[in-house]
Amino acid sequence: MPTKVRVRFAPSPTGPLHIGGVRTALFNYLFAKKHRGDFVLRIEDTDRTRYVEGAENYIVEAMQWLSIPFDEGPHIGGEYGPYRQSERKGIYEKYALQLIESGHAYYAFDSANELTQLRTEYEARGETFIYNFSNRDRLNNSLSMEQEELRNRLNSGQDFVIRFKSPQNRILNLRDLIRGNIQIDSNTLDDKVLFKSDGMPTYHLANIVDDHLMEISHVIRGEEWLPSLALHYLLYDAFGWNTPEFAHLPLIMKPVGQGKLSKRDGDKMGFPVFPLEWETEEGEVFSGYREDGYLPEAVVNMLALLGWNPGTEQELFSLTELVNAFQLERVNKGGAKFDPDKTKWFQHHYFQQLSNEFIAEKFSPTLQKKNLEKPVNLAAIVGAIKERATFVEDIWEQGSFFFEAPATYDEKAAAKAFKQDTPHLLQKTCEIISGLDTFTAGHISEEVKGWIGSEGIGFGKVMMPLRLALVGEMKGPDVFEIMALLGKQSSLERIERAINAMS
Repeated sequence: MPTKVRVRFAPSPTGPLHIGGVRTALFNYLFAKKHRGDFVLRIEDTDRTRYVEGAENYIVEAMQWLSIPFDEGPHIGGEYGPYRQSERKGIYEKYALQLIESGHAYYAFDSANELTQLRTEYEARGETFIYNFSNRDRLNNSLSMEQEELRNRLNSGQDFVIRFKSPQNRILNLRDLIRGNIQIDSNTLDDKVLFKSDGMPTYHLANIVDDHLMEISHVIRGEEWLPSLALHYLLYDAFGWNTPEFAHLPLIMKPVGQGKLSKRDGDKMGFPVFPLEWETEEGEVFSGYREDGYLPEAVVNMLALLGWNPGTEQELFSLTELVNAFQLERVNKGGAKFDPDKTKWFQHHYFQQLSNEFIAEKFSPTLQKKNLEKPVNLAAIVGAIKERATFVEDIWEQGSFFFEAPATYDEKAAAKAFKQDTPHLLQKTCEIISGLDTFTAGHISEEVKGWIGSEGIGFGKVMMPLRLALVGEMKGPDVFEIMALLGKQSSLERIERAINAMS
């Protein structure tokens, strides 16, 4: 391993950052911090036709929310900048020309129409057109023309691209830290475009040049870049540069069926596939984990275990624990199936770690929107129902009865709980409650249960209608805890209302 580990996350600002990209960033961060290295953000924005305003800020904001910060990047600087490829435009031509001079690249003047015609002719013969050693000497490029003609074309400003000259009859032995040794026959490769006449490099040239100049030691990226590995090895070799270590992460797969997880899968199944909410120029809104109430710790923990395993039964990891445990060698080769329910399991765990006071503060705006008064003991109410909640919004779903007295009673439960003698039993309960000076859950329970026991009454005959009177449904925490949190006056009013409803 190089003396200094340097990794980069190099997204294109073409839209919101998919969680597959977030996982790539996370694995880069974990690897860098594990080896006391640097984690670099580089924005690969050479394709200006696909550039989306706001996408770069979205990437930075998402990483900040997840607490996986960059050591260098366009928003913070560093010794290897600039960190936007559009600002490095002047760098790439020099290296493209260097490849031409060394015989590893050439000028190509084929028009789009000419290439389309060639593809059509090949298809008519049942073949696939590949621009490489098999035909490049006969095509419209500098390999098939005299130097004078080449100079004239270049001087006249004719459109051209610079293509890499893939070698013939070579077996490439490549190494991937996750997939092991890979063999590629160079005859299957095409001569990729490296540089365009508009002065902009393609992804392949800019990627290699920037990784070299930024002294990137390990390239950890998605599986979709695996087909580019052979070209990138060849480019390093052509420049005479040391090749970084490569690791290609498995795809994140759909929860059901086959194929890569897409934003449409999230739409269909009701879960986010983006870290933050994103609104398109057309007004289409895609949900984000942050806006849907997920905690960043839950998202990080979930993503870490998508395609990586620690080799133990441990599933819950803090970011520090992930750094200590992470090993690229334990990343799976096969795709990792996304599990929305498991994501909620992580969310539930981390939600339980939040203080009651913090949740109460986050929940308070919900009461304001409903024009309901905030109880002074809101944190205690949260504590009583938090175990049943996964998101802040669940506090209302699980405990709305704490803030609004029930106006109706669940019909099915009422038919089972409200009997002829129920008003009498509830009235007697009210008398006991009224006489209590200490109104704690334990004391209420002791007195009410003591009376039930002494009278030989079945507990269900009192406890079921009592819960319905207080809640309106057969749900919620311990009945006596509910009463203590509601207070004596509110509890008595609710029980009296139920008695009147039965009458």
